[in-house]
Amino acid sequence: MNLENLSKNKKLTLSILFDIVGMLTLLDIIWAPASAYLMSKMYKGTRGKVAGVISFIEEAIPGLDIIPTFTIMWFLTYVFQKEEKPIVIEVEAENE
Repeated sequence: MNLENLSKNKKLTLSILFDIVGMLTLLDIIWAPASAYLMSKMYKGTRGKVAGVISFIEEAIPGLDIIPTFTIMWFLTYVFQKEEKPIVIEVEAENE
């Protein structure tokens, strides 16, 4: 399954599910690398890799499991991300 090409609604559902699993699990030593891997697969590029590292640290440190890193990343990607608007320059040509 290619997590990167999922629709944004499916990514939100998976994000909430992964955050719940992270909060419930007692085996953080197993879930921490798994969550980092899943995060880097859900979001491409440098942003996904950085989020994967943050997810790993958050899951590995006891007491930080309550932070919903997957859902926060979804909001950063789909709600708070600024869209780059193309710059349109109109040029009038002179008729000779």
